[in-house]
Amino acid sequence: MLKVKVKADKVRLFIPVPYVILTIGIIVMSSERIQRLINKWITEQSEDKEKAFLMPPIDKKELRGIVAELKNHKGLGLVNVKAKDGTEVIVKL
Repeated sequence: MLKVKVKADKVRLFIPVPYVILTIGIIVMSSERIQRLINKWITEQSEDKEKAFLMPPIDKKELRGIVAELKNHKGLGLVNVKAKDGTEVIVKL
């Protein structure tokens, strides 16, 4: 399970993200239809239509392999950021 902790001035959030949710997100984001929609939205919002950065295709099999490998490293800290204003973001497996 991916654990996201956010600490701000008066707000403390703890968001547990199960690996099942990550897998579902991978399936949705790697769908060709979703990728076409995202690229369409990017070009519509871009000021320079010819130089718009488009989202490259996502390989579902590679991302599933990454998630499977992350399951083997429980407790690993992925992100640990502390801002000068006291805000903290911590992401652990």
